[in-house]
Amino acid sequence: MTEPTTKSLTGPLKAVLVTGPSGAGRSTAIHALEDLGFEAIDNLPLSLVPRLLSGPEMTRHLALGMDVRNRDFSAQGLIDTVDAINLKTALECSLIYLDCDPEILLRRYSETRRRHPLAPDDTPQQGISRENNLLTALKDRADVLIDTTEMSPHDLRAELAAWFGAEAGQGMAVSVQSFSYKRGIPRGVDMVLDCRFLRNPHWQEELRVMDGRNAKVAEYISADPRFADFIARSSELVESLLPAYRDEGKSYFTLALGCTGGQHRSVFVAETMANTLAKKGWQVSSRHRELERRAEAAQLSQQDKDT
Repeated sequence: MTEPTTKSLTGPLKAVLVTGPSGAGRSTAIHALEDLGFEAIDNLPLSLVPRLLSGPEMTRHLALGMDVRNRDFSAQGLIDTVDAINLKTALECSLIYLDCDPEILLRRYSETRRRHPLAPDDTPQQGISRENNLLTALKDRADVLIDTTEMSPHDLRAELAAWFGAEAGQGMAVSVQSFSYKRGIPRGVDMVLDCRFLRNPHWQEELRVMDGRNAKVAEYISADPRFADFIARSSELVESLLPAYRDEGKSYFTLALGCTGGQHRSVFVAETMANTLAKKGWQVSSRHRELERRAEAAQLSQQDKDT
C-alpha cells in the first residue's frame, strides 16, 4: 500500500461511508480510498461515528467501512448517520454501495470456505439472501453504486479512482441516472431533468416490454421533433456547469433524468447524455434505478423458485 498523499484541499472535507453485501469488496475499497489520500477506518460501529467526528480536527477526507458484523448496524441507522453528518457537520457525506450478483458472492464464499456473518450455522446462500434483504434500503439510498460482479480488485480500485480521484487532482466524475417519478426523485443528486414530455414508447405494444437501451425504442424517442433540441440544450447547460462544480471542489456530479416509469424515455436520454459528456472528456458512469430494481426482483423470484 502506498503512503497517503499530502495535498492542498480546495473544497470542503468529505466523508464517504462504504457498505454492501459481505464479499462485494468493501475492504478492497477502503484500502483503495486510503491510497487516494483518505483517512480510512474499516468496520467501525455506528455508535462510534459521532465520537470520531468530535475528536481532533480532520485534515484529510474520511472513508469509513460499515457492515452487518457490527451489532449496532442497521440500514436505517446508517442512513440516519449520513444525514446527520451532512446536517450537523461541515463535511460533505456520501454513501458508497458495493453491489454484487448473489451467485458470484456464493462462489467467493465457496472459494474461501468462510462462514457468512448472517448465517454462521446455515449455508452461505441463506446468509447472502438475508443480507441483501437487510441492505435494500441502503442500495436505494446510495450516492454511488458500484457493481463488482465482474470486477477484479484492480478494476474496483480503478473505478474508485475515477469517482474520487479528484481528491488527488484527477478530475471530477459524473454519474448520469434514470428514475421513475412514481418512486420519487433519487436522493443526493445535483440536477434533475424531466423527460415526461417526450413521446412514450409504453403506448406502443411492441416496444412496451423493451427499455431505453433498445435500438427500436431509441429510434422511436429520437423521432419526437422535440428530442433533438432538448438534448442539445440540456447538454449545453450541463457542460457549462460542470467546470464550475469542479472548480468548487466537488469530486463527483450526479445528473438524474426522470420519466413516468423509468424504463424508456429517461433511460434512453440518460444513455445519450452520458455518451455526449464522455465524448467531451468527462469521466462518466450511468445507472438505471428502476431497471436495477426489476432485475433484482426477478433474481430474487428465481432464487425462491430454486429453493
